[in-house]
Amino acid sequence: MLLVYSHKITPRLRYTFKHLCTRILGVPVTFTTTIEDFIAHDSIKMSYTKQPLSNEVFVRSHELLFEQGLSDIDVNVQDWDTTKCFFATGDKSALPFDIFAASFYLLSRYEEYLPHVKDDYGRFTASESIAFKNNFLQQPVVDIWAYKLKAVLEEKFEDFSFPKKSYTIQPVIDVPKAYYFRNKGLLRTFGGIFNDLIRFRLGGLYQRAMVLTGFKRDPHDTFKWIINKQKSCDFKFIVLFLIGDYSTYDKNISINKKEFVSLIKSVADYCKVGLKASYFALEDISILKKEKNSMESIVNYELQASRHSFSKLNLPKSYRHLVELEIHQDYTMGYIKELGFRAGTCTPFLFYDLDYEVQTPLQIHSFHCLDSALLKYQSQLDKKEAIQRIISQIKQVNGTFTPIFHNYSFSDDALWKGFRELFTMILDSAHEN
Repeated sequence: MLLVYSHKITPRLRYTFKHLCTRILGVPVTFTTTIEDFIAHDSIKMSYTKQPLSNEVFVRSHELLFEQGLSDIDVNVQDWDTTKCFFATGDKSALPFDIFAASFYLLSRYEEYLPHVKDDYGRFTASESIAFKNNFLQQPVVDIWAYKLKAVLEEKFEDFSFPKKSYTIQPVIDVPKAYYFRNKGLLRTFGGIFNDLIRFRLGGLYQRAMVLTGFKRDPHDTFKWIINKQKSCDFKFIVLFLIGDYSTYDKNISINKKEFVSLIKSVADYCKVGLKASYFALEDISILKKEKNSMESIVNYELQASRHSFSKLNLPKSYRHLVELEIHQDYTMGYIKELGFRAGTCTPFLFYDLDYEVQTPLQIHSFHCLDSALLKYQSQLDKKEAIQRIISQIKQVNGTFTPIFHNYSFSDDALWKGFRELFTMILDSAHEN
């Protein structure tokens, strides 16, 4: 067990050390403000304060972990070997930067509480982030920093053996619309036919007719392929279905359609099934609760995972709603147009509520690759190389890769050509050295 001495123990300090030391490095950590207890500890230990006590592993602390609320913080990002960091420490410190304060800044999404420009959907964009502006978005810097701490501790405590971790994958399948033509109801079906006619989309009209008459599979119905892929893997996919009411933003299938309910149940036999919360559920907890209850009644177990439509988050409100409804895992955090690490980590972490200064039980699975973000790469080779760069970064720190694909990105649509191969490549990376 790692013992940490500090002049003051705060919720921020506990939260950050437990993520770096316990979740990333696998070492339990405890804290003390008593010098005698620190000296008496005969195992791995370090101090995190303003001045070293003697010749122990010492990291000079920035004020961030001892503050409350938001303040105007000067963030000066600098190079550090092959990565970057901020909050420089000085000569006496075992590390040139306060990796704990820097990690808290990224994990708590401190910058998202500060004034920033949002996109048309009210989302925090990659271009507004400190990581994008300073060219470290595609590095899991929090995990990299943790391993730099590990190297310092290993040099000081040669007899201590750190637990071994390995690279893992958590694939997520987002299902905003299970079918493109089927189960739409008469009004929506005839509306689609009329729209095809007035726009002279004869190919679409033909495809619609073939699907509705049963001669062809619906283009969004890729679930047989998904289940076959799941059967070949020893880790579970998470499939998130949108079951909210039809609206301007959500064009999903009605939960009253028996075939749709049957589909969710059949997928749940093989994969973990969660909820893709509707656009209006983001603001209205009563709508979110209704959708949660509906999904639980279908799958017959407590809902564990969710993701908001359009990858939209309103911090801290969005996550407070999930905490209140006891939804334990979220897959919303990430960027829709950029690959990388929005929170700076490839290790699932707990949501810290900056307003209440408390760690919550909500586990955040920040996604690192959204299928639509790959469309900006022209060739299949470019797409593969972009994914491989992310995988390589995560493997170096034995983290968890969380990609998000949609059911329709496995279709035969020309836009998504080669995406089945990309998904398979990601799955295969779990068995590669």
